[in-house]
Amino acid sequence: MGLTWRLLRGGGRRGLLGAGLTVAAVAVSTALLIFAVSVNLAFQGRADREAWRNPVAATGKATAIEAVRRDYVRDRQITVVDLAALTPGVAPPPGLERFPAPGEVWFSPALAELVRELPADQLAGRFPGKVAGTVGDGALVHPGELVAVRGQEPGSPMMTAEPADGPRAGAGPMKISGFTGQPTGDAEAYMALGLIASVLMVVPLLVFGGAAARLTVARRDQRLAALRLVGATPGQVVTMTVAEAVITAFGGAVLGMVLYGLGVPLLTGIEIAGGPWFLSDMWPGVLAVLAVLVAVPLLVGLSAVVGLRRIVVSPLGVAKRETPPAMRFVRVVALLASLAMVPVFRVDSAIVLAAVVIGLPFLAINLAGPWVVGMLGRIVSRAARGPARLLAGRRLVDDPKAAWRTVSGVAMTGFVAGFIGLLSPGSGLFGNADAVDLRLSVPSSQVAEVTAAARERLSAAGVPATVEAGGDGGTRVLTASLGKRDAESVDRARTALDGLVPGQGATSAADENRSGVQILEDIGTGTVTVLAVSFLVAIASAGITAASSVLDRRQTYALLRLAGTPLEVLNKARRAETLIPLTVMGGGAIVVGMFCATPFAISAMNVAGVVTLLVCVVLGFAGVIGAGAASAPLLRSVTADPAPRPD
Repeated sequence: MGLTWRLLRGGGRRGLLGAGLTVAAVAVSTALLIFAVSVNLAFQGRADREAWRNPVAATGKATAIEAVRRDYVRDRQITVVDLAALTPGVAPPPGLERFPAPGEVWFSPALAELVRELPADQLAGRFPGKVAGTVGDGALVHPGELVAVRGQEPGSPMMTAEPADGPRAGAGPMKISGFTGQPTGDAEAYMALGLIASVLMVVPLLVFGGAAARLTVARRDQRLAALRLVGATPGQVVTMTVAEAVITAFGGAVLGMVLYGLGVPLLTGIEIAGGPWFLSDMWPGVLAVLAVLVAVPLLVGLSAVVGLRRIVVSPLGVAKRETPPAMRFVRVVALLASLAMVPVFRVDSAIVLAAVVIGLPFLAINLAGPWVVGMLGRIVSRAARGPARLLAGRRLVDDPKAAWRTVSGVAMTGFVAGFIGLLSPGSGLFGNADAVDLRLSVPSSQVAEVTAAARERLSAAGVPATVEAGGDGGTRVLTASLGKRDAESVDRARTALDGLVPGQGATSAADENRSGVQILEDIGTGTVTVLAVSFLVAIASAGITAASSVLDRRQTYALLRLAGTPLEVLNKARRAETLIPLTVMGGGAIVVGMFCATPFAISAMNVAGVVTLLVCVVLGFAGVIGAGAASAPLLRSVTADPAPRPD
């Protein structure tokens, strides 16, 4: 350990630069890994806070009656919860200081503010009664959610009405024994989408984090091989490798934690499911943070040990810079086998399905990538018509793993873009539903009475409308076609018709599609977020590994310069050895990603998906070219003095 620390500190300016690159790579991986973990915990937290509004029927003694329905104002959804106590001393629902008494109304902060801003005939008129308090954060999905809780008598019409029809109508009056509830269908959908997004983010992060241990690997291998040749035991070499990797990785993990903490206020502003996040949602907790701080250095240490076989078995070969044996075709077989599982693998668990259908092909691409890069190197070497292409091809053959590390980030991003491009549904899936003609379900025995009352109420509210009843059976649909089609008139009409049929509100076709439209919009937001994370990883990976490659090969570059090779030829060779495998593997990864999305696809690829793919390809190439250009000054620096160094 003491020798490891001395070698780490005494590596000179370039040695410290190499360690700094590892720290930077681990910091980026750690920060984004914590974000991926936080996303899943945040969606679970939202589901838990919303569960009390999805009641479960009492199996024993009932203590209360709960009814939940959805209302709307200014194209925003309001969750209205009516409660009636059946026994004295009933425990209050989450977010309330006490159980609401009959005639009391409790508003969420955002709804209370909206009630004050809008005229009473557009919103407040729907909630008669005494405002008794505020619904706390523990009962809200997000800070801007609109929630109203009203106290009722057990025998009131609201608590004895028939449940409304439709999958999104809410929960009719139900006797309950507590407010445990269960996750709603929308909450489960968001948790599944969050899981898919996390897998798409975590797998490249794990690959990048593991690759961080192999940065400046050639320099370290030379040093360890020299120690083996002077008598160091295999155990000492392994211990030194793990110690060096863990020391640098722990520093990077701590730095990543700091970076994530600084970015949390920005992350809370990402709006999903109609609103932003609570600050606590984006913090995964002390245990999760400690787990990441332990897991990341261990992963980096394990990845560093994996490459030590040649040093332990043949240190002389490493010292002489012998080309390692070619990789086996079994790597490609593993990729083909994982792809063969995609169309036939079916399980009920979303976690297992996501892990197998996304995770295994993702990892298999990373496994097969170096083999493909080596084959490309052989092809390029044979077809080369200039020194730059010849150098690039020989470099790909000599160390395909290092070349793959430079382009793997963008190739993995291509997988993500291909997957999302097919998965994302078109924004017009629900069409342009009518947003102004309000509909109300009415028992057939009350059609005439309710129709007359609706006309009278709308006329008193100053909203010109044509009211007609249609449909057959026990329930008729009352439609109010408004003469005025502005938002104020629509909300005034909603308020006028509120309470006309107990337990139901007037809604438009657009209202009934709102949750589905919201999910589609959130898929688009999630797409941008996942791709932003993937691009950040890809560009950071390309930049860090390109700089590390220059440091690893500084002696080779110096000898080439000493032999008369122009610096421009070296730069052209570096660009070629990056862009050639990137073109092949990036395109292949996009196709594989699209193939793996087929079990999840809910519609054909849309225009937005095609644009996403094109943007991904353009930004990916630009990012890698930019990363290579950023390391050009470092190449100039290491070749400034081409005289051979003692090492």
